[in-house]
Amino acid sequence: MNLATVHTFLMILETGNLNRAAERLNVTQSTVTARLNTLEQELGQPLFTRRKSGAELTSAGFKFQRYAELMTDLWRQAQQETSLPSEVDAVCNLGCSYDLWPSHGRRLFDSIRATAPSIALSAWPGEQASIERWLSSGLIDAALCHSPALRENWTAHRIYEEPLLLVSTEPRALMRWDPLYVYVDMGEEFRRAHATAYPDGDTPTTIFGSALWGLEHILDRGGSAYLPESLVHGRIKDGSLHLVPSAPIFHRTCFLVVNSTVAGSWPWLEDVLSRMQLQH
Repeated sequence: MNLATVHTFLMILETGNLNRAAERLNVTQSTVTARLNTLEQELGQPLFTRRKSGAELTSAGFKFQRYAELMTDLWRQAQQETSLPSEVDAVCNLGCSYDLWPSHGRRLFDSIRATAPSIALSAWPGEQASIERWLSSGLIDAALCHSPALRENWTAHRIYEEPLLLVSTEPRALMRWDPLYVYVDMGEEFRRAHATAYPDGDTPTTIFGSALWGLEHILDRGGSAYLPESLVHGRIKDGSLHLVPSAPIFHRTCFLVVNSTVAGSWPWLEDVLSRMQLQH
């Protein structure tokens, strides 16, 4: 197996067609077919079901996808780290949950940059499952996230506990149920606390798995939602959002998870952690 065959697999997946994959890779269709055949022979499983209309992943192809993505990502990382300029003495690859980047993710990035100007720093957005996979594979060295599933060589540093506030685009009182309520799923602890606080609430008709998407939706179309304080503080101040009085307040904890082996060579880590924790 070589990277060209793995890259070809991912291009077929992206385009859905061997012909289009060949065009994108600037090779002949027979080359794409040969690479795919070689990969399938090495794995002992068909990765695509090939039809005139295109190519669809088989169950084996679906399982292989995440390994193919990891291999190409690790290769890009290896290229980056082995070609660093002389004034750069280390690398830190940072993962960040999507909803945390606008406030705390950017703050962490800037804090690392200010504290350790001689390192090469990269940041990658992702969902919790992706971040854990990247940490496990070594693709990233640290991650800002919620509810980390710790494994060997991982250390979680608690950064802060953030309030989750019920806000509305129009001033309103606390009610049994708002028909314009948007449910933003913010993890298992939030789900349990929400169900306890609102046992008689109707099932919401609009649900998002991202606080950023939920915020954008209610600002565009009106309604209410539980959202992190860091995302709504400015909106409450300018009057575009309103706190719902007497509404229960929930909380969500943020952690900086680091690869303990790699972090042992980071003299700047304690300073960065202190800065982040003092800001809350």
